[in-house]
Amino acid sequence: MSTYTAPLKDMKFVLDELAGLAEVAKLPGYGEATPDTVDAILEEASKFASEILDPINYSGDQEGSIWKDGAVATPKGFKQAYQQYVAAGWGALPADAQWGGQGLPKVVATAVEEMLTSSNMSFSLCPLLTQGAIHAIELCGSEALKKTYLGKMVEGVWTGTMNLTEPQAGSDLALVRTKAVRASHPQLGDHYRISGQKIFITYGEHDLAENIVHLVLARTPEAPEGVKGISLFLVPKFLVRPDGTLGEERNSARCASIEHKLGIHASPTAVMVFEDAVGYLVGEENKGLAYMFVMMNAARFSVGLEGVSISERAFQRALAYAKERLQGKDLVEGAKTVPIIRHPDVRRMLMLMKSQTEAMRALAYVVAAAMDFSQKSSSSEERKRHQAFVDLMIPVVKGWSTETGIEIASLGVQVHGGMGFIEETGAAQHLRDARITTIYEGTTGIQAGDLVGRKIARDGGAAAKAWISAVNKLDSDLARSGNADIKALRARLSQGIQAVSDCVDFVVGTKDLRVTFAGAVPFLKLMGIVAGGWQMARAASVCEKRLSSREGDSSFHHAKIATARFYADHVLVQAPGLRNTVVSGAAGVMALTDEQFLAA
Repeated sequence: MSTYTAPLKDMKFVLDELAGLAEVAKLPGYGEATPDTVDAILEEASKFASEILDPINYSGDQEGSIWKDGAVATPKGFKQAYQQYVAAGWGALPADAQWGGQGLPKVVATAVEEMLTSSNMSFSLCPLLTQGAIHAIELCGSEALKKTYLGKMVEGVWTGTMNLTEPQAGSDLALVRTKAVRASHPQLGDHYRISGQKIFITYGEHDLAENIVHLVLARTPEAPEGVKGISLFLVPKFLVRPDGTLGEERNSARCASIEHKLGIHASPTAVMVFEDAVGYLVGEENKGLAYMFVMMNAARFSVGLEGVSISERAFQRALAYAKERLQGKDLVEGAKTVPIIRHPDVRRMLMLMKSQTEAMRALAYVVAAAMDFSQKSSSSEERKRHQAFVDLMIPVVKGWSTETGIEIASLGVQVHGGMGFIEETGAAQHLRDARITTIYEGTTGIQAGDLVGRKIARDGGAAAKAWISAVNKLDSDLARSGNADIKALRARLSQGIQAVSDCVDFVVGTKDLRVTFAGAVPFLKLMGIVAGGWQMARAASVCEKRLSSREGDSSFHHAKIATARFYADHVLVQAPGLRNTVVSGAAGVMALTDEQFLAA
């Protein structure tokens, strides 16, 4: 069975050449993000991922987490791995120094997060939710909550969760019924009593840390109906004494069961029951949905990164197998049995895996860098410009990367042939794990609706047109190239960005919401493919310049250009067809009555 090796060369290339790490490091507070420091962090993260997390990924999947009498035991090795995670300070990487964090840029933390997720997705979900909870408390919580909880959460000795979903309230949070009643107590102070049930709570109960900090959506008795009446509460597993130590008795928030799932078996997905549990208001009453979106947007980016991570791991496993598996004869050279990597169709599948993974990684890192600029730039106009780009691309990173991640994991099974269908090879686990990514933190349909409804139609396409303009500016740089591969890439990218432009005009101009939303997912896919092509073209242009000046790694730079050409011919080429689906495909979507779906 193959082992995970972080693709450090490509990661560093993307950080330096596409995400602009050197410019990010000039932002206030990021002076420590020097090349030497970042390289050292990436090297250590690579070792942790390969040596600690990867060896317990398959065994953790086979064993799974186990619930008994309200307690959850994670698989063998997980608790020890988490202790090492905490000791090494990985959770503190992006957090503010005020709370014990290292204060490094989001784009650096993104590269580390990719490695942890590639090596062990189930493990990585616990830190992922904790980071989102930290962010929400830091931005929206009172000074008392920050002082009590953030230091321990940043350190990692306490973890965090996000409690939105209820049995009757999935994506429609207007249906949330969990109640919050004001209360007061001499020792507890002013607080609320939380009662209700939440489902699908990732790491809602576990044995990795001494405390779990639940962020819970609930309603006060006098709250207005719908999403305007939702508030956010912090509900700890163990109450915290005034001196910061934990009380001996548990809060009345308990895990009633954990789910039996298709994938991510080692990650406990809990059913949580709150029975007059002590909770503390985060921010103001009835503004909980806005606060929860702080967590959701962070989680949506991270889930998009899961698509990248799973793709990389599935590619590495498929590549290792293709190099070892002897089957068939070379089509040209004759009688000798060869590794299957020599067969054109296997190479086609591997190139689909490799090229799309590199495109998704580049887009994710560029968006992460834009997050850094949106928060730290000295110019308010720069902050607004970068934030508009982030808002536009978050649903693309989440939706396109996860949908593509499933396709790539499926290709990984296909490369293995019949052995891919056998659990022992590990290829099937990636496909099973990937399948949740297009569902949780908002389905692909929800991401697409957000893209066309909130991010394009609402501002008349201004943010999208600003991005289109940036892609078109790259065309003049590509036009100067004499490289045949880059010329072909330029032609495909030009067609792709025109397809996006046509669709943006269509979305802005269409008044029938059913028509707009019928083509929303194809449009999201079009945006992802072209945004990935934009990054592949930028990478190819950089590589051509490095080769002409005889700088760097000739083999690596030639491979990047060849991979970009493949992406143009096999992926970007889909853009005009997707454009036609968006513009002309709505009628077929809405053509049947409900009854006509089932043939009599």
